[in-house]
Amino acid sequence: MKTTIRFSLLIFGAIVFAYPFIWMIFSTLKPDGEIGSIQLLPDVWTFQNYVNVFQRIPIEKGFINSLIVTSLVTTSVILFGSITGYALSRLRWKGREFLFSVCLLTMMIPFQITLIPTYVLIVKLGLTDNLAGLIIPTMVTALSILLFRQSFLTIPQDLIDAARLDGCSELGILFQVILPVSKPAVITVGILTFVANWNEVLWPLIVIREQDLMTMPQMVALFAVGGGADASMGAQLASAFLLALPVIIAYIIFQKQFIQSMASSGLKS
Repeated sequence: MKTTIRFSLLIFGAIVFAYPFIWMIFSTLKPDGEIGSIQLLPDVWTFQNYVNVFQRIPIEKGFINSLIVTSLVTTSVILFGSITGYALSRLRWKGREFLFSVCLLTMMIPFQITLIPTYVLIVKLGLTDNLAGLIIPTMVTALSILLFRQSFLTIPQDLIDAARLDGCSELGILFQVILPVSKPAVITVGILTFVANWNEVLWPLIVIREQDLMTMPQMVALFAVGGGADASMGAQLASAFLLALPVIIAYIIFQKQFIQSMASSGLKS
């Protein structure tokens, strides 16, 4: 009886949380006149909303730009975050704990505070209207360093010492010994970085002005609030669903590893 009640409550909660998203999906297949109705399924099925999105904005170009930026940022965050996390967890050197405290301190500083100085730096480097201006400021994050450090601390020291005795370099230990047994941490950092950069709107709006270089979230935001959708709710919902689709697919593929790592607060059991 307890199990039945527990699962019934979980199913009810899942329906409550999933219903708005399910409603959005079906609303993209409705004419604008039907979107305001309570009925979930449309009376008239249409793909015109998606057609309008692809006709009015080069969303496929935005998708490619977002994929390039997000892939490079995610790769660099995993690379530099794991190297820094290894240095802060397994190497003994003066000032290690102080530097780790500084990294944690940066997590308390909102991005809006550093936005203007970062933009001034990007302008002086001549990286406005350039995808590099979106990539370079986010190539390493304090959160990735924290997650990798905590994960690496749980790896037995004997495993690392054995690799050193075999003549393996520190980078060799990291990439050949530690990272292969830290997949949940790698996947968690990858998903969090991917989602955060895929959905980023504010920074691209400041740095990028040419439409051919705009990211997908930037295009969708300008399309929805800048008049490109012509006040069509169906087109706005369709563009929002296209934006969310890659994140949903990535989470479905890696959800097991993501939940495993987050449930243990970044520690591999």
